[in-house]
Amino acid sequence: MSDIPATSTSDDRPWEPTFDGTEAEHLLGALDRLRWTFRYKADDLDAAGLAARFGPSTLTLGGLLKHLAAQEDYAYSVKTAGEAMPGEWAANGWDGDDDWEFSSAAEDDPAYLYALYDGAVARARAGFADAIQHAGLDQQVAQAAMVGRPVSLRRVLFDMVEEYGRHTGQADLVREAVDGRVGEDPPPGWRPVGARA
Repeated sequence: MSDIPATSTSDDRPWEPTFDGTEAEHLLGALDRLRWTFRYKADDLDAAGLAARFGPSTLTLGGLLKHLAAQEDYAYSVKTAGEAMPGEWAANGWDGDDDWEFSSAAEDDPAYLYALYDGAVARARAGFADAIQHAGLDQQVAQAAMVGRPVSLRRVLFDMVEEYGRHTGQADLVREAVDGRVGEDPPPGWRPVGARA
């Protein structure tokens, strides 16, 4: 077994997954790499940058931040743990608008959107790690009751990887249109800044 830490290959590149870990380490590492890359693509923008669009699409980086924050909390709290969405979502507008998080983001302060996303990732990251430590990837999660068939934690995590794969690709295009930022991974040593003043 390698002496590389299981969570990352280095402190200046925490998004780089382990090269020789367990299935759970690789799955969580792939998800974390996508989280870091998405956050890099959405970082350090003001309200205009977060509301910018690419071509005829109505998709924005602000909308993606809010959507992925909701997905993080939903995947862990509701699908995995069988709990209600955290209090951050109490005043949501999903009744009658399935795309509320996308459409409402333009009204939100950039600092709020970054904090909402970062908080949701931190909660989900800790919750998933704890769940894996206690019962592994094969454990049945609360989503089983929602769909009427067995659902493993592994499936919930793979769904999150798929969710991020789609939206990180979209964020690539939108961010390049905003200010030309490109690249597969953040540069070594990068950390989120948040909202531009």
